[in-house]
Amino acid sequence: MTLIRRFEERAGEMYAKAKVGGFLHLAIGEEATIVGATRALRDQDYLISTYRSHGHALARGSNPNAVMAELFGRVDGLCNGRGGSMHMFDLEKRFMGGYGIVGGNLPLAAGFALSSDYLGRDELTLCQFGDGASNQGTFGETMNLAALWSLPVVFMVTNNQFGMGTSLERHSAVTDLMRKGEGFGVPGMRCDGMDIVDTYAVTTEALRIAREERRPVLVEAVTYRFRGHSMADPEEYRTKEQVDEWRKRDPIAVFGDQLVAEGILDEDERERIDRAAIERVDAAVAFADASPHPSPNALYDDIYVLGDQVRGWYSVDERTPTPHRGEDERTMDSADLPQHEHAERAGPKPADDAQQGSD
Repeated sequence: MTLIRRFEERAGEMYAKAKVGGFLHLAIGEEATIVGATRALRDQDYLISTYRSHGHALARGSNPNAVMAELFGRVDGLCNGRGGSMHMFDLEKRFMGGYGIVGGNLPLAAGFALSSDYLGRDELTLCQFGDGASNQGTFGETMNLAALWSLPVVFMVTNNQFGMGTSLERHSAVTDLMRKGEGFGVPGMRCDGMDIVDTYAVTTEALRIAREERRPVLVEAVTYRFRGHSMADPEEYRTKEQVDEWRKRDPIAVFGDQLVAEGILDEDERERIDRAAIERVDAAVAFADASPHPSPNALYDDIYVLGDQVRGWYSVDERTPTPHRGEDERTMDSADLPQHEHAERAGPKPADDAQQGSD
């Protein structure tokens, strides 16, 4: 949790310095929900989250260097700089990504679970999504199919009290979110998302049901984010007093106090953990800053179609007088390529016809 907190704080600082482009959604305050749930998974289980996904990647075991480099849009990022903040992905850790579309990860999670069930594997899927996503059509559709097909999947709604800037009671007719799946045959459970121990215990039981009984479960994790919905959020929909009240339940501070009180840690060890997290994040920032930007000619890498059934070009590049196949850029003569501002072209440019004629 400490690593996630320090990572997110520095990510916010880097965003303010224009090192990170696009949107940036921080999970400061939600660390217990992330870590408590993720630690209940087995290595072979799948995890998919929302656009607030940096902490999930870290909790699943992704290298902080690669996560920060992805935020910077560099080639050494988890997705080679192509995903950015909202689309972290680490197949080796079975972290199936952050997902930018609200509620769009729900049917994908059901698909992973269907695959596990079809192949007869002892694995399952944990899908985390926000309270706002519980109002999307994909929520009901996915709950129905998951229950109908008895899929091994746990859906965890991260109830941080706001769907972007709209409070829960203003965007959902049913505010008892753990019950929103019952009409589709998906039983609900609730955990204190500010308490890592309770989150772990409840998630463990939900995962047991999904794994052993092969049926879906919906878990509501009641939590709170201390920062805005994104870095662009002016936070005019809530008061400073409300945030301060929730900060009294800071999951890192509260859990740290519990560990000290029970003699598991002393204050020196607690400070050492914090210093180590800060140093790790500093190293990640330095790594990301030193990583190169992707080459403009790599724009069409990883764009594909399956088989020969689709005729035509994979992509079209219209940055030259004559449009050409985007996938041909790597084999085209440099004189025929669009002149990218940051592209490094090896070798001399061919002389034009006028110069050749004058020679």
